[in-house]
Amino acid sequence: MKKFVALTLGAAVAAACLSGCGGGGSAGEVNVYNWGEYIDMSVLEDFQKETGIKVNYQTFESNEAMYAVLDGDGADYDVIIPSDYMISRLIEEDKLEPLNFDNIPNFSDVDPELKNPEYDPENLYSVPYMWGLMGVIYNTTMVDEADTGSWDLLWNEKYSNDILMIDNSRDAIGIALKRLGYSYNTTDPDQITEAVDSLIEQKSVLQGYAMDQIFSKMEGSNAAIGTYYYGDFLTMQENNSDLAFYLPEEGTNIYVDAMCIPKGAANKENAEAFINYMCSTQAGLKNCEEIWYSTPLMSVREELDPEVSSDPMAYPDAEIMAQCESYTNLPQDILDLYTSEWLRLKA
Repeated sequence: MKKFVALTLGAAVAAACLSGCGGGGSAGEVNVYNWGEYIDMSVLEDFQKETGIKVNYQTFESNEAMYAVLDGDGADYDVIIPSDYMISRLIEEDKLEPLNFDNIPNFSDVDPELKNPEYDPENLYSVPYMWGLMGVIYNTTMVDEADTGSWDLLWNEKYSNDILMIDNSRDAIGIALKRLGYSYNTTDPDQITEAVDSLIEQKSVLQGYAMDQIFSKMEGSNAAIGTYYYGDFLTMQENNSDLAFYLPEEGTNIYVDAMCIPKGAANKENAEAFINYMCSTQAGLKNCEEIWYSTPLMSVREELDPEVSSDPMAYPDAEIMAQCESYTNLPQDILDLYTSEWLRLKA
């Protein structure tokens, strides 16, 4: 990341060449749909210079928002970067193109632990982009340390109007489930309803719901507490050293965001060229330096300062992993319940 990456420009270029991301490539364009605040924009310029392929880049704020667009006219995009459970759903609904890995030789640099994941067991449809943990972010000048440690902080009346809740259904309901001692992946309607009831109670203490708006709120000390991803916390902490982060004692989510090609994409070969470039050492390092998320690329991790590569929140050990649970795809009736309960919460 920005403060700790130990890398010379020469080493970066040399590593990138070794990883097989040489110039050439077909002309044309590629339409990319990614999360907000989730790339070093200069990487897009580098890709275009190297390949001649123009990048049309747009962002989304949640897996569910991305899915709604994809379900409407997803062929307008050539590369999407959803999370694990959403990839599983898209595979099940036949909404993704199988990848031609002959066009993605840099896949060989992906951590073997992240290959053939549960959400894509034969690794036919996805290539990891970034991964990480979710937790609680708080301002140490505004929050008593004794109140931290649990998801309960997001419900604490003491900090009314200073709490931000994440604004997507899977994460918000998941946090409430975990706080109540349930699995993120429960299919028990009563547990899900109970979780949403607790979110309705929480509304009285919230300043509001937020996704990328959390950056300006927490960096400017305009809110005391929020929940977001560790990589984004590190970005916020660069701009406000009073911020701190913890993993709630009840457990939290570990996730992988991966690059996929929607069914019917108009520029599939260009999409595979883009995915391959994102897996180059050069692009991977630039992205780590910009967004602070955990890299899936072994060559990039080797270049990181030991203080970064040994950060237990960025590269968790077995003890932390034991506190974490990944989201899985849910049956359609439970997805429908999530939709109706989220509408009930937001009404």
